Amino acid sequence: MPVLFIDCMSVLLFFIDGLGIGSRGISNPFDGLQDAAPLAVFKNEAPVTLDGVLAATDACLGIEGRPQSASGQTTILTGVNAPALLGYHKQGFPNKALLEIIREHSLFLKLKHAGVAPITFANAYTKRFFEDRPHWVSATTAAVGAAGLPFRTIDDLRNGRAVYQDFTNRMLIERGEDVPLRTANEAAEVLAAIAGESRFTLYEYFITDKIGHAQDMEAARTVLQNLALLIRQLLARVDLARTSVILTSDHGNIEDLSLRNHTLNEVPTIVWGANRDRIASRIKSLADITPAIVESLTEKATASG
Repeated sequence: MPVLFIDCMSVLLFFIDGLGIGSRGISNPFDGLQDAAPLAVFKNEAPVTLDGVLAATDACLGIEGRPQSASGQTTILTGVNAPALLGYHKQGFPNKALLEIIREHSLFLKLKHAGVAPITFANAYTKRFFEDRPHWVSATTAAVGAAGLPFRTIDDLRNGRAVYQDFTNRMLIERGEDVPLRTANEAAEVLAAIAGESRFTLYEYFITDKIGHAQDMEAARTVLQNLALLIRQLLARVDLARTSVILTSDHGNIEDLSLRNHTLNEVPTIVWGANRDRIASRIKSLADITPAIVESLTEKATASG
């Protein structure tokens, strides 16, 4: 599948739920795991980022307690410190207050108003989502909806225009969907092609958080190896002279399987490709990610690095 890049600079945001920077030890599935670069980032150690730049990122945002998905993802996707506004970390799905923040400050909406196009959410949604329209939706679903952007479907997935949250499609197949089983290489090819046709692309991966809560070491090691392979293959296929690839997370979890809960660890934001040093230097907390992306896509492009 050819990757056709537009003339302007672009950004691919790769979100991984529940990935923190942990310490070495028997509870960290990254410790001793082969072929885990660039995901294996340890405290007080120089990371193997494959020419990326690491920005250790604060997920606590000045609020006591363990960071949670709804408020953390809202912060990533808006640039607004959602826990500070709420006064607490909100787990699960966004509540009314978070949805109002998303509707007003969505990254997708900011880019749309700035004339940045095309903008793509690469994840595929199943038929059930369109038929039932669940009351509780993720921060990303709310952000895409607020900007009036289309959701990609299983038909898009079959035709190589979308990637499911389980990029292997194994979960879909187990649910009876008629879709092909994909390798990490095949999924990377599809995602790279999508990113090559867009100014901004977001892809989300949630299985890491689910495994972290389950404290399943064997599953964690298997999933992390395959996820790391996907990222390496993606980086090999994206035109990094024109594209900034940004990997980040909302909170820690899978890096410490001694706990069922999220951790207080910083999360790894890693930037590859165009303007990687400049973008990484601007990111200190989750609230810095949206401003860094908007600024990168709306200012005059500079040289890579």
